[in-house]
Amino acid sequence: MMSHTGEKPFQCSSCDKRFIKTYDLTRHMKRHSSEKAFKCSNCDKRFIINHELNRHMRTHTGEKLFKCSDCDKRFSRKSDEIRHKKTHTGEKPFQCNNCDKRFITDYELNRHKKTHTDEKEFQCSDCDKGFTRKHDLKRHMMNHTGEKPFQCNNCDKRFITKTYLNRHKKTHTGEKPFTCSNCDKRFIRKQALKRHMMNHTGEKPFKCIYCYKRFTTNSHMKSHMMTHTGEKPFQCDECHFRCNTKCSLNKHKMTHTGANPLEWDGFVNNNLLNHGAYSMCF
Repeated sequence: MMSHTGEKPFQCSSCDKRFIKTYDLTRHMKRHSSEKAFKCSNCDKRFIINHELNRHMRTHTGEKLFKCSDCDKRFSRKSDEIRHKKTHTGEKPFQCNNCDKRFITDYELNRHKKTHTDEKEFQCSDCDKGFTRKHDLKRHMMNHTGEKPFQCNNCDKRFITKTYLNRHKKTHTGEKPFTCSNCDKRFIRKQALKRHMMNHTGEKPFKCIYCYKRFTTNSHMKSHMMTHTGEKPFQCDECHFRCNTKCSLNKHKMTHTGANPLEWDGFVNNNLLNHGAYSMCF
């Protein structure tokens, strides 16, 4: 009955979180300790509870027990399958109280809310960058270490995340699953389709606070705002050149290698068209 009333009588003594069941409280309490008794036999990762270890093991085996009843997609976690099913129903029960955006999960809503507060609790120890998610910080740190644990089995390219690897694999298959409903263009990434759709709608949701210019992406808006502040965070490691986008830096680096910078422009345009790969420019 407590799940209906919202009552959570069991409170953590180390933080303000409350729980419906003592089991959930006990499991949560372990997160405050350094105890991680369950170790993966395939890598060095350790876990607080056996359930988390079993779930992690599926990343090594590729096992996906949970299948969507509406399409062919399979998932290694039940929670991912439940969240995915809402993409079929369109259900987004969690709405932001600062804007009109709605989300499938409470977790996604709370993550979005930080974009209104500019709260970035996870700080890089090697540079001044801050992040709203620990996952984004871990991924960013790989830029400093050079770590790229995910390798394509069709070529020698390696990637920081499995998402980037899966996106790259589609360049080998030619797969473009996302089709524009207004024209015949197809895209590898859903994000690229969403950005393309703004060409039809004229939507530019991101506005500069200095001159009120509007942009289709947050990355473009942030890059533009640096023209007002004079900020140039990207520096060449071979000379004193500085610029406000990663894309401009990569193009500049070609002057040191003797390559034609126009080749970089063609590469960028192709990737932006098919992938929405703004990460290599911003």
